[in-house]
Amino acid sequence: MTDQLGALTTIFTEFYYWVTVVLMFLIHVGFCMYEVGASRYKHHQHTLMKNTMLIPLVTVTWFFFGWWIYWAFPTGPGIAPSIMNESTALITDESTFSAKWYLANTEYMAINLGDHISGVFWAAFLLFSWTAASIVSGAIIERITTFAFGILAIAIGSVFWTIDAAWGWHFDGWMLKILGYHDAYASGVIHAIAGGFALGVLCVLGPRIGKFSSSGEPRNIGPRNPWLVTVGLFLIYTGFWGFYAACNIPIFDLGPEYGMEGVTYWTATNIYVTPTTLSGITFNFLMSLSGGLLAGYWIAKGDPFWTYSSGLAGVICASAGNDLYHPIQAMIIGMIGVVIAYKLHYWVERKFKIDDAVGAVAVHGYAGFVGLVICGFVLNGYPSSGYNVGAMWDGTTYASINPLGQFLGAIIMFGVLGMLPGYVIAKVLHGMGKLRIPRDVEIAGLDYEMMESAKKDERAVSSATR
Repeated sequence: MTDQLGALTTIFTEFYYWVTVVLMFLIHVGFCMYEVGASRYKHHQHTLMKNTMLIPLVTVTWFFFGWWIYWAFPTGPGIAPSIMNESTALITDESTFSAKWYLANTEYMAINLGDHISGVFWAAFLLFSWTAASIVSGAIIERITTFAFGILAIAIGSVFWTIDAAWGWHFDGWMLKILGYHDAYASGVIHAIAGGFALGVLCVLGPRIGKFSSSGEPRNIGPRNPWLVTVGLFLIYTGFWGFYAACNIPIFDLGPEYGMEGVTYWTATNIYVTPTTLSGITFNFLMSLSGGLLAGYWIAKGDPFWTYSSGLAGVICASAGNDLYHPIQAMIIGMIGVVIAYKLHYWVERKFKIDDAVGAVAVHGYAGFVGLVICGFVLNGYPSSGYNVGAMWDGTTYASINPLGQFLGAIIMFGVLGMLPGYVIAKVLHGMGKLRIPRDVEIAGLDYEMMESAKKDERAVSSATR
């Protein structure tokens, strides 16, 4: 950094993403509290442990191949022409964000005073990966083996959500170009795919013992610690501020990217390089949260568990277009998403005997899917990306936001990259006898099984040292 203003800009951007990582860590704390509050006492330690172990599992695999997938496969590969090359790409060869770096990044394996961005930006995306795995974790509590959850966490956290981010978030993503896909704050890119993945796993995993009566009627297994559920969800709300901020670029020069050569115009943008402000998304975040809470309280007749969860569902439903919605639109869309997600949850539960322990498929999957579809109608004709506002460097253009593109995008996120892989991987694990815990362990509690295993190990060590 050769001048003071440039240094200040660089350090601010570095600190900006670092803060988003800190805030998003609260999402994971919230998920831990939320799940342990929803589970029964005999499963508490196991619930906490699997949420703890997804951190190293997803982090290490994300380091080795997850981040590479994001930069390697935005075109499908080959579904749409790429704009990534040294002369035309947003990310130039000299930048720490270069495509070349992500394929051969040996110079960034240790401290490098010339790199102030890649580590914190990598970490922001990593926390998205944790979130995707945590969403699945809640739906399958009290009956999944630790081994199976580890495999599933790696699959959704470091592979499948990364593919959908490459297709639907990356500036070179084929879904933006061809479908006009727009998902600024991840209604689909994280939430719909994770909800769909969880549903695919649940189809194979089956319900908890006692969830359904002999006649097939569902029984309510309510949260054992409502105050933990409340605090957990409020921490997730708090962490969501970091989530929204991490989906933005804090300082970007729109001039050349919008075909305005010789013009300098610095502003914040969303991940698609479309202008936005933290002020604007603050309006929409709070209005969609409030709309979700109001709708949840009404549709669930004051049930605390669904009221708190519906605040999150409201935000998720509106997130696809919360960079462009009017605050009243954000509120109404959040309310619509909550009502549909709530109704679908109980319909699927009764019809297909699906036991989603915390409503994760509804809150993240159904609300995210609905949010993508609504976005296509409300924002029909708006630019899907900053790269179709002005002339593209190579003369090509991106499709604008449209209902069909958003619907197809929702199918891809929820079904193709979410539910289908979740179902297939769960089937394989089930065939290996590794998916579900034994019946006697489920009845006694996973914590009891963990304690018994620890005692056996102690006895073995004691015997060996005599």
